[in-house]
Amino acid sequence: MAKTKEQLLNILDQFQLTEKVVSAEPFGNGHINDTLKVTNEKGEIKYVLQRINHLIFTNVDMLQNNIQIVTSHIRKKLEEKGESDIDRKVLTFLPTKDNKLYYFDGDSYWRVCLFIPNSKSYEEVNPKLSYEAGKAFGDFQSMLADIPEGTLGETIPNFHNMEFRLEQFHDAVKSNVAGRLDEVKDLIEEIEKRAEAMCIQERLYREGKLKKRTNHCDTKVNNMMFDAETDKVLCVIDLDTVMPGFVLSDIGDFIRTGANTGAEDDENLDNVNVNMDIFKAYTRGYMEKAKSFLTPTEIKLLPYGGRLLTYMQTVRFLTDYINGDTYYKIHSPKHNLIRTKAQFKLLQSLEAHADEMDAFMSEWL
Repeated sequence: MAKTKEQLLNILDQFQLTEKVVSAEPFGNGHINDTLKVTNEKGEIKYVLQRINHLIFTNVDMLQNNIQIVTSHIRKKLEEKGESDIDRKVLTFLPTKDNKLYYFDGDSYWRVCLFIPNSKSYEEVNPKLSYEAGKAFGDFQSMLADIPEGTLGETIPNFHNMEFRLEQFHDAVKSNVAGRLDEVKDLIEEIEKRAEAMCIQERLYREGKLKKRTNHCDTKVNNMMFDAETDKVLCVIDLDTVMPGFVLSDIGDFIRTGANTGAEDDENLDNVNVNMDIFKAYTRGYMEKAKSFLTPTEIKLLPYGGRLLTYMQTVRFLTDYINGDTYYKIHSPKHNLIRTKAQFKLLQSLEAHADEMDAFMSEWL
């Protein structure tokens, strides 16, 4: 439900703001939460107001508690390192006037954070930006590596659990509610051929050979803010999916999104391949910051993470197509099938480069 200017200002008035604000207007292009920029009487952006999508993040208490733990932990680490300008290097969320982490207006859940001045974001990457992004996400994980397992909750349970995603896929195939199985038999066969090999991380975890760590779980380049003048990363943002998981998620999702030469829904599959320069630049930056806490098993598996997350997204898009397009927004009747084929083509390219990627990792073993 859209809010009037007066309603938005009333919501803002529930928070411990340090100066008077006069407007809240749509900001950015996020797909999950509604984000608004909040300006003062001089027209300066001072805060960011977000309506939390509680249909996806059903436990808002857990969500905001996770974020509070993570941002406080990072702030403490930055202070210990003697960093300056800390409010530009970690998100700062403001409490409500009754010291809660969010405000519920009877309809929606809201939160407010400080706007990071003199910053910018990118939608696409090159090797130089990928290297900076790798350092930023590696540093982010490194600072959070000593948060004890069990401290944070899973804001989206089983988000990157491949065994769970395959269960959903098998249920969809069994039900065939949209009658689309005949059309996708070849893709189903390709998914099944790889299923066992794509559940390595869950098996290793049960065997005690892989541990859960605090991950971002949405490592796209537009989830970080860069200094407007130096192009150095200031701050990792969009912390809703920060939760326990495997490090393969964070390197894997960047490879899937940033190192793809085509679009996620590219209809021309000739466009879709892995960009090895971006893979190497991101990995080099990441390892500069993350090597100190990674195990040899994790380091060896990092390129596999790219294949895993790409396979996972192939499975998720195809599952939704078989189910009749009930989860992802689509722009055409075949959109989820187009996405599936594009992701599968990227997976094939990653498989073709697997030996080269594995050899690249030997530098850190």
